[in-house]
This record gives sequence, structure tokens and C-alpha cells, in this order.
Amino acid sequence: MKFAIFGTGGVGGYFGGKLAQAGEDVTFIARGEHLKAIRQNGLRVDSITGDFVVKPAKATDNPAQIGAVDVIFLCTKAWSVPEAIGQMKPLIGEKTFAVWLGNGIEPTDQLEKTFGRAHVIGGLTHISSFIAEPGHIQHVGITPHIAIGELDHSHSARVESLLKIFARTPEIKADSPDDIHLAMWEKFAFIAATSGVGAVTRQPMGVYRSVPETRVLLITVIEEVVKIGRARGIAFDQDAVPNLVTKEIDAKPAGVFASMQKAIMEGRPSELESQTGAVIRMGRELGIPTPANDFIYATLLPMELKARGKI
Repeated sequence: MKFAIFGTGGVGGYFGGKLAQAGEDVTFIARGEHLKAIRQNGLRVDSITGDFVVKPAKATDNPAQIGAVDVIFLCTKAWSVPEAIGQMKPLIGEKTFAVWLGNGIEPTDQLEKTFGRAHVIGGLTHISSFIAEPGHIQHVGITPHIAIGELDHSHSARVESLLKIFARTPEIKADSPDDIHLAMWEKFAFIAATSGVGAVTRQPMGVYRSVPETRVLLITVIEEVVKIGRARGIAFDQDAVPNLVTKEIDAKPAGVFASMQKAIMEGRPSELESQTGAVIRMGRELGIPTPANDFIYATLLPMELKARGKI
């Protein structure tokens, strides 16, 4: 398959790098010093599952130079998705499909609205990785996992083909859930909670999940997301909240920091609007109160506005 990795950060760099290492035709879309370093030195990935370098690495900042591909992994920050979608059009051929692999629940809908369901499949990842320096990705925690599935719940040859490709990369767990919508919302509940509570406390996951008061805040954020998801037709079962806490929150390494949390702690623009903000917006549309998310948003907003030069 011919792949375009739109956004070569921690997620796109790692998963795209593993695909290239497995012999797939992968082009990385990046910019600035990161692009320059990839072109000159290849893409270096230091990982808890084994370090590697993709060299030479095909990389560009102009999707039109690539042409139509089979698969687009969209891995930008959520606030960049509208701009990215506009730039993706030269990559779309008759059988191309795009997969959103970043944080946030709204970009998959944005892709579908622009290109139609025939060109989109649902997806999500679990990994803790980031750009350490230009041309260098660091994977520091969480066993890499990618899940994909058709938005109409059907079984398709294109999903099976992609899973077979990932089967050649044993470091990555790849699967297709029975309900990709539920899987994406479960990740959204997890990331909204850990990003928000992590950014407010400025502590790693092992700390805020163990302090009783912040554990309650964490669980309440998840409860609010689950209520909204159910109102939107997502098939959360009655044990969704405790299962998410025990199987996702408590099972993760104690030292994990969410990407939104790290951005806020470092004074950089973050995905506050597409995570906590999205929960609040959806809650208001449905008439569902979101007091925990309201508190987190109000607490973090001044830092976000300052990072974006708005105050």
C-alpha cells in the first residue's frame, strides 16, 4: 500500500516509521526544521520496543507532490485538522481512505463531511511518544496499539489488508473492534480525563489517580463524557465508567503525561478546545451538565490563551 503520514509527530512518526521499516511505501508530511532533518538524516525513532532509523525517508511539506495514495493517516493536532483537510485533497484517489489517529472525537466527523464515508474509516491509537528534536521521535511509554474499523460496522477487505500489514510489525498491537465508534469514544473519555486532570495537577498519572480527591475528579470527567456519548447513540454499557478506570487509567504506567498536559505545562498551545472544550460544547448541545469539565476548562483557559498570544 501507498501511505501518506499527514503530521509526523509522536504518533505519525512512530506508526509511519514502523510501516516504512516493514517495507511499505510511506511519505511523511512535515515542515520546518523537522522536515529538513528527516530529509537529511532520515527519521530516527527511539522506542521502548526497539530503536530504528528510516533512511532514506520520503518527506515533503507539499501533499500535491505525492499524488493519490491508498491510505492517509491524519496525525496532526486537532486544531490543525480543517487546514489539513484542505491540503489533503491531492492525496485522495478513487479508493483512498483516511484515518484520524490523533486525540479528539470531532476530526473523524470532519473528514467524513468533506470526503464522504467511502473515503474514511474510524481509528485510534494508544502510545506515549513525541518529537524529541527535529527528525527524532521518542516513544517512552504504553505498548503501541492501533485500532481501525468501518464506520458502518461492516467487515471490509481494506481493513483486513491494513491489519495484515501491521501484522508484520510485532511491536504494534493492531485490531478491529466490533464497534469502532465505541472504541473511539472510550479513548476520548480516557484522554479527556487524563489530559484535563493531568494539566490541572501538573502531575504524572500515577500521582493524580492515587490521590482520592483528584481520582474523584478523574472519574467525574469520564462520567460526563460517557453520558454525552450515550446521548449521541454510543453503546456504552452500564459498567463503562469503572471499566475505563480499571482497564485504562489504572493499567497505564505511573509516569505517563498526556500530550495536552505536557503542552500546557510547557506553555505551548494545546488541544484544550478539542478535548475539554469539546465535552462542554457537546454537553450544552444536549442539555447535559459538565461541571467537572467546566472547572478544568476555566482553570486551564488563561494558560491556553497566554500560550496562543491572546492575553
